Amino acid sequence: MKIFKSEQVREADAFTIKKEPISSINLMERAAKKASTWIKQNFPKNTKVAILVGPGNNGGDGLVVARHLLESGFHVQVFDLEISNNYSSDFLINKTRLQKFNNGIFIPWTKNINLSQFDLIIDAILGSGLTRPITGNLAQIIQTLNQSSIKTIAIDIPSGLFGEDNSKNNHQNIVKANYTLTFQFPKLAFLLPENTQFVGKMEVFDIGVHPQYIENTATNFYLTQKENISTHFLHRELFSHKGSFGHALLVSGSKGKMGAAILAAKACLRSGVGLLSTFVPKEENIILQIAVPEVMTISNLDEIDIQNFISLGIGPGLGQSEASLELLIDILKIVKTPLVVDADALNLLAAHPQYLDLIPKGSIFTPHPKELERLIGKTSNHYLRLFKTLELAQKYQIYILIKGAYSVIVSPDGNFHFNSTGNPGMATAGSGDVLTGIITALLAQGLSSFEALQTAVFIHGLSGDLAKKDKGEIALIASDIIDNIGESFKQFGI
Repeated sequence: MKIFKSEQVREADAFTIKKEPISSINLMERAAKKASTWIKQNFPKNTKVAILVGPGNNGGDGLVVARHLLESGFHVQVFDLEISNNYSSDFLINKTRLQKFNNGIFIPWTKNINLSQFDLIIDAILGSGLTRPITGNLAQIIQTLNQSSIKTIAIDIPSGLFGEDNSKNNHQNIVKANYTLTFQFPKLAFLLPENTQFVGKMEVFDIGVHPQYIENTATNFYLTQKENISTHFLHRELFSHKGSFGHALLVSGSKGKMGAAILAAKACLRSGVGLLSTFVPKEENIILQIAVPEVMTISNLDEIDIQNFISLGIGPGLGQSEASLELLIDILKIVKTPLVVDADALNLLAAHPQYLDLIPKGSIFTPHPKELERLIGKTSNHYLRLFKTLELAQKYQIYILIKGAYSVIVSPDGNFHFNSTGNPGMATAGSGDVLTGIITALLAQGLSSFEALQTAVFIHGLSGDLAKKDKGEIALIASDIIDNIGESFKQFGI
């Protein structure tokens, strides 16, 4: 799914109105009806609802929601915040349509209003076109709203939030919603960690934006969904054999950290690799042999013929000793194909950046936030972090995955691909080692660096989502993710 900037979303609406064709008032009706339906499905009819509206089309959306909820028997009160007298024509039309209900439905906001009498507040004050921080009376109203404990739903975007970069915004004056019901595309700001407190749980509704606009309009931001990776899988022919699916090498594990090597190896095998070798310290060899009998082990660098391996992953549990650094350097000097670089290997490179020049083009870095910070330095927010990471990706022509909610692939071609699967239960020891194993396996089977990374991140998150159904978030551990890799692949018919 493409993610468009705020000005592009307005262009998409205008294009749809012209090309479908459909009137702007009917497009507003279509969108707000989707939001109303969701509210009716998730809240009982006896819910007392306060809808706060501004003068523009976001306020118009709120008026449509009000009408649909009233028709379904909800108790609704609409408050006009009277930000300006410049009401949009669609706002005024929908205000007139509310007149079939009693005159007390639509009233001006005053300081005396007690929000505690309501069960639900709907924010339809300002839309995604905002370009300046909110100030004055409206800022005070939003702060009052945020101080209440009443559940809040934002229509399209929390009022006060910019659609993309909020580094210069006043975060005190942004509505903190429990739910954001947005239309057609998620806003980029919704996918960044610093904005979670405002967005809450996001729901995206397809409102029929014209497909020609979506197809022909360029963007650098995407949200990976199931259909984006469904063609990446290698289907197995009847007479295929283990050599058909690649030989991978994992360089992982050290004293006290062999669990990381085991998790990466199991995940790699569960992700379809034909053969797997793991380079581990000789004294730790038996641990891996017993835990994962399908793995071949190597403990002497001289035994490695790099030509035998289609893919190589390095880092899980490697440690940051001088011996680990020497091993990493030796491998970088002989490997010419893309690497998967994770965990301690990333930390070693951050401490010794002169060796970044040895990284093969097309390699994949998978840092968690702290590991990334060691590579690129600190940034004041996560929007700026994206572009600082892009500088590193383009300098060395590598792919960098910023792990977390909506894990994002930063590609050297300048594109950003956010992931749509996964849950907070996956924030657990070993989860990253599992991901390294999956990526390495998919590279071994012939996928490109981008295809392997995009597919692995989606499958990893989906496996975590399936594990959550059984274990819940608190009890979920990395082994549960591995146990659900097979079921994730089955959802693609393989």
